[in-house]
Amino acid sequence: MKLTVYTKDGADAGRQVDLDDAVFGIEPNDHAIWLDVRSIQAAGRQGTHKTKERGEVAKSRRKLYRQKGTGNARAGDAKSPLRKGGGTIFGPKPHEYKVRVNQKTKQLARRSVLVHKLNENALRVIETLTLDVPKTREVAGMISGNGVAKGRTLILTNGLDDTFYRSARNLRKVVVKPADQASTLDLLNATTVFLQEGAIDALTQALRPTGKPDAPSASGSSETDLPVPTELSPATPSETAPDVPTTDDTPAADAGDTDTEA
Repeated sequence: MKLTVYTKDGADAGRQVDLDDAVFGIEPNDHAIWLDVRSIQAAGRQGTHKTKERGEVAKSRRKLYRQKGTGNARAGDAKSPLRKGGGTIFGPKPHEYKVRVNQKTKQLARRSVLVHKLNENALRVIETLTLDVPKTREVAGMISGNGVAKGRTLILTNGLDDTFYRSARNLRKVVVKPADQASTLDLLNATTVFLQEGAIDALTQALRPTGKPDAPSASGSSETDLPVPTELSPATPSETAPDVPTTDDTPAADAGDTDTEA
């Protein structure tokens, strides 16, 4: 898949980049997106909610009045949940909100959102803007020059670019993140996603499925192109073992020699 590269002024840079089909050419999985967003939002909850129950309220345990003879309904102490200032029945308690999602599902969710952005023409590849000092005007000009007038903008950079981040942090509805760290929720909340040209490789490596082989190099060879061993010819009997003299070839000892030695 090829995508046009644009300059900071919104003009065509005159070249295209190749996008990996394993990342940008898949069928989107909306259920994986829902799972990952649910996990991210659940992780953002503190879970510190708490109400006092009957045994935790600071009130006297004395019976308010006698059981009979007053004409009122029978009552116990002031901690009763039926009375004002008493405890809460089945109130919330502190607990952890966590939805476990495996790494492959998270990668699939991010790939699916990127495909949706591509289909909606909301993903734009721009030239890498290098700044020596923070300049908000440069980032604002890049956003307006590429035709983004309203909505949230997400800019994906190649790694952590502190100068670029400080240049954009004073702009409303503009978020700058490294390409390999942007979550599914960050991609969904953005109306337009700007992908810097230098960040394509980092994004591809972060979202590429682990089971997929790497793309072949420019020479056309890959790691799987290994030489095939040739079939060895069967060895001849002369090559397998050296000649060993048999017992018939060994000269027999003379009987006279043995008698002499004895």
